[in-house]
Amino acid sequence: MSNSSSITEFLLVAFMDTRELQLLHFWLFLAIYLAALLGNGLIITAIAWDHRLPTPMYFFLLNLSVLDLGFISTTVPKSMANSLWDTKAISYLGCAAQVFFLPFLMLGEYFILTVMAYDRYVAICKPLHYGTLLSSRACAHMAAAAWGSGFLPSVLHTANTFSLPLCQGNAVEQFFCEIPQILKLTCSDVYLREVWIIVFSTCVDFGCFVFIVLSYLRIFRAVLRIPSEQGRYKAFSTCLPHLAVVSLFLSTAMFAYLKPLSISSPSLDMVVAVLYSVVPPAFNPLIYSMRNQELKDTLKKLILSVVSQQH
Repeated sequence: MSNSSSITEFLLVAFMDTRELQLLHFWLFLAIYLAALLGNGLIITAIAWDHRLPTPMYFFLLNLSVLDLGFISTTVPKSMANSLWDTKAISYLGCAAQVFFLPFLMLGEYFILTVMAYDRYVAICKPLHYGTLLSSRACAHMAAAAWGSGFLPSVLHTANTFSLPLCQGNAVEQFFCEIPQILKLTCSDVYLREVWIIVFSTCVDFGCFVFIVLSYLRIFRAVLRIPSEQGRYKAFSTCLPHLAVVSLFLSTAMFAYLKPLSISSPSLDMVVAVLYSVVPPAFNPLIYSMRNQELKDTLKKLILSVVSQQH
């Protein structure tokens, strides 16, 4: 029997057993991490560099990229370090930091995606009021609300999780400290203390989901009323990147947390965790840059400007 007061570190699950496969995992995660850093870093730099881009859409995209960088940086570097140094340990404070920052950044990203759905709704359904409804002050307030939305639930989750006595050792069945896996180490009679926080978070998340769905129903209705085919395509194409990012984010996160217990296994849980914590931050910049000509043109100008300065 272990007690939380006596635990100074946790043991994470290693992806691979042999040294060669551990190094393969390191290089694979390094490539994904560098791709996420490069993609999101370029988007942040391009939007900050080109003064013609700071419209509400690009302002929210900048926030999304910052959240993506924080999200993937919370788990991947530690996992890479463990594979490189052939260890499974993470400190108690390091584990607590992951438990805090993961829901904080994840909820912040979800709220930013919800605000971006509102941005697309106003742009297509209420274009004459776009400047009023999405003024600089309104955008700043919405971004601040998105960042702040995850703070209180994360504090409550972290405080509650680490106030529970741990009776099942310190081995976490995941490659990072995930709340459900930490709760498996607690005594069964205190597990229900977490339920009310989960219910509250679920209600808020469901509200955002309903808002996004209703926004897109109105967007589709407005787009179908546009008389010209070219106009319909142009209007809908501005929504495609956001719709793709939302679909990727929600499908992976919902499968991770709502999958039936009957199909749950340590290996499947790890694969699903990679899908929702590693894949979206790496692919979001690619999704947005592929469909956005303005962003692609700005990135080209930025790269050419940097290259010319080097010569």
